[in-house]
Amino acid sequence: QVQLVESGGGLVQPGGSLRLSCAASGGTLSDHAIVWFRQVPGKGREGVSCMRERDGSSHNADPGRFVMSVDNAKNTMFLQMNSLRPEDTGHYYCAVRLPRPADHGCSWYPGYKYDIWGQGIQVTVSS
Repeated sequence: QVQLVESGGGLVQPGGSLRLSCAASGGTLSDHAIVWFRQVPGKGREGVSCMRERDGSSHNADPGRFVMSVDNAKNTMFLQMNSLRPEDTGHYYCAVRLPRPADHGCSWYPGYKYDIWGQGIQVTVSS
């Protein structure tokens, strides 16, 4: 069973950068659809970025500022966040979708279920 452990959150000033990490054990990230979500105060859960290495699929809600990547040697996914804004403040989660027959691509629409979740990590953008 895949387990995910997040790190790298914290307090950053507007305009700054953070890199979130999500280390996986018990499974290989490249075999799965993987995603970063965030829970922003006053809003519901938002998809930030997702990818599935096996078929080259990816989506990014803000490609000019956020970059998602995977280090297969470390079995770790990353979310590089640049030019951060106060409205980026929230709790960030990584998640993995377990394989399903004929599954492909990635998504963060509500009907597209992710099965394994990290514990979440706080990102606060404030001066």
